[in-house]
Amino acid sequence: MKVLLVDDEEELVTTLAERLSYRGVDALWTTTGRDAVALIRQEPFDVVVLDVKMPNLNGIQLKKELERIRPEMKYVFVTGHGSEEDFRIGSAEADHYLAKPLDIETLVATLMEVVRK
Repeated sequence: MKVLLVDDEEELVTTLAERLSYRGVDALWTTTGRDAVALIRQEPFDVVVLDVKMPNLNGIQLKKELERIRPEMKYVFVTGHGSEEDFRIGSAEADHYLAKPLDIETLVATLMEVVRK
C-alpha cells in the first residue's frame, strides 16, 4: 500500500511516515498542498491522508484538486480541531475521518479498510 501524508505539522507527518514504514506501509509525506499536487502528478498513491485545516490550500480544496489528477485515489481526513463542522465536512468529503492525536494502529486499520473498498 502506498500512502501520501499531507499535514502542515512536519513533526507529525515525519513520525507517522516512519511508524507506518515499520508496519510495511510505503508512506511519503509533505507539508504543503502544492507539493502534494506535484507528488501525485509524478506517481500514484492508494490513499492520501489529509489534514482538514492547512494554510493556503486546506484539505478539502486539495482533495478536489487531487481528484482531477487521479480520481481513483481514496482519502482519509484528519484534524486536531474536531469541531462538529469539521466532522460534518470531513466525513462527507472522505472515505474516513480521524481526530488527532492519531493512534497508529487505528490509522493502519483505517488505511487497510479504505484500500479494501
